[in-house]
Amino acid sequence: MTSEVKRFKYEDAALFKIALSIREAVFVKEQGVDKDIEFDGRDKYSTHYLLFYEGGPIATARWRETETGIKLGRFAVLPEYRNKGIGKIILDNVMKDVLKLPGKIYLHAQEKAMNFYLKNGFVIEGDMFVEAGIRHFKMIYKIPG
Repeated sequence: MTSEVKRFKYEDAALFKIALSIREAVFVKEQGVDKDIEFDGRDKYSTHYLLFYEGGPIATARWRETETGIKLGRFAVLPEYRNKGIGKIILDNVMKDVLKLPGKIYLHAQEKAMNFYLKNGFVIEGDMFVEAGIRHFKMIYKIPG
């Protein structure tokens, strides 16, 4: 599999537009999330990632600093590329960057993605909650050792 992950900021309009198109396809069209919730105004404060496979963009993610730590989010893989290790590739790239930063690393995982994050070093913190009409769990990265 020939893949490349690009890290970029909001100001890179061309890459950001591609990331938004993947998020719209996955979250808005596929999952029915309201556009106003998906496009939350926090992108300009985030570091973004795009995964290209054989030259085409197929996945995206972002992270940002919050009052309580480093929040990962907006992990989206186009449907035809799921369950092929794409999520792990983009997560590994994000983690390589955020592990250098001080603070707790956390995310809000959709219930159907919980096992993926559990396998990759995250643990559930607290009870299930509903965000954008979808069941989620807060998950914290546990540093090995």
